Amino acid sequence: MSQSKLASSPQLRTMFPDYWRINSLVRAEVSELDDSILDWTSDRWGWSGWSIRQQTSHMASIPVRWLIGKWADQLFSDKLPMSPARYAIFDSKQHDRRLDDQVFCRIEEILSALDEAISLSRRVLIDTTIQKAREMVVYRAPSDQWNLMRTVHPDGISHDPKTGAMIRMDLVATFRHIQNEFYTHIFNVQRAKIALGIERIVKLPDAGYHKAIGWDSKIPAWNEAR
Repeated sequence: MSQSKLASSPQLRTMFPDYWRINSLVRAEVSELDDSILDWTSDRWGWSGWSIRQQTSHMASIPVRWLIGKWADQLFSDKLPMSPARYAIFDSKQHDRRLDDQVFCRIEEILSALDEAISLSRRVLIDTTIQKAREMVVYRAPSDQWNLMRTVHPDGISHDPKTGAMIRMDLVATFRHIQNEFYTHIFNVQRAKIALGIERIVKLPDAGYHKAIGWDSKIPAWNEAR
């Protein structure tokens, strides 16, 4: 692909305008909740095993774990956008796919980290063209969950044509994946609030992994957990 053709391709941001509001959606749902609500969990539903605080922490870590953890060599070959020590607290080895709980405890600290992660996402969306994003690929091992998640992706994810043992994912699909994760975890936050008798704040788009056929998307009855 010639440089002139790449230059004429639109910015990747034109495909993902919600990255300029998605952190605001999270903030609107969680910022005024007290600690008893933020830390509520239940074994009654699969999605309620994580508290609202943990759901938010997970969302804050997702863009960093993908864009640096999986794409760093292709996106930031000159200089990483954060130090290895900073990255380590976004991808905590002591906590499951979320921020380091000891560093990011208060919800405002978690939301500040989320803003940082979304700022990184916006930088890549501005600096990368759609054509370039389609040409960039990472690989990951398949799983039953990924096979279900793939069903909401119209393109950008496929089996490795050489071995069939790994899933190929382009950068467009990666940003769609991150966005779908956010929508689904915001949906989980809203389900928790409904179960506790608290009104939802934002209206989500008709997108996310919870829209996949076979995903547990049942909404609890109002105040059902009380």
